[in-house]
Amino acid sequence: MKKILVGTHNNGKFKEIAYLLPKKYKKISPIKLKIKSPKETGKSFKSNAKLKVEFFSKFVDYRVISDDSGLCIKALNNRPGIFSARLAKKQGSFLKAMKFILKKLKNKKSRSATFICSLSFKDERGKITTVQGNLKGTISKKIIGKKGFGYDPIFIPKGKDITFGQMPKIKKMKMDHRFLAYRELLKKIKI
Repeated sequence: MKKILVGTHNNGKFKEIAYLLPKKYKKISPIKLKIKSPKETGKSFKSNAKLKVEFFSKFVDYRVISDDSGLCIKALNNRPGIFSARLAKKQGSFLKAMKFILKKLKNKKSRSATFICSLSFKDERGKITTVQGNLKGTISKKIIGKKGFGYDPIFIPKGKDITFGQMPKIKKMKMDHRFLAYRELLKKIKI
């Protein structure tokens, strides 16, 4: 069975990426290999995804896929953006970070937001392919739903009237920003 390292320490992301990848792969987590996360010093989702794939590929001689994703809110100058996970850490949890965002948006007219995911894939020959998926939507007035992870309970994808936190997992995984990025990746390479 072919192996692929899914370069993330986020269990929710790991499950989503593993779900998208073909069944022929044995999906390996860096946690299992006791590999720490690199410092995210990139200025964009793409540069962070590439930085992660380059870092994780130093430890294995097989394929690696890494993700960098986050929530960009128009009224907050596209923040938290690449700092999405760091905001949750700073606030103490994703729940607290969501409350912080809702408070910030209280008197704002626009609630539009974009969930962005960059995926970077490195094959065994060392070739790196990096793509991005953008999903537009709005921020809900309150935290709704227990499904998903991260900022899912406050994000309503365009054309829907429920948050990702309310959506069945498979439905969400077949339309979210990670799915869109993966679709872009498949246009460029054969996985």
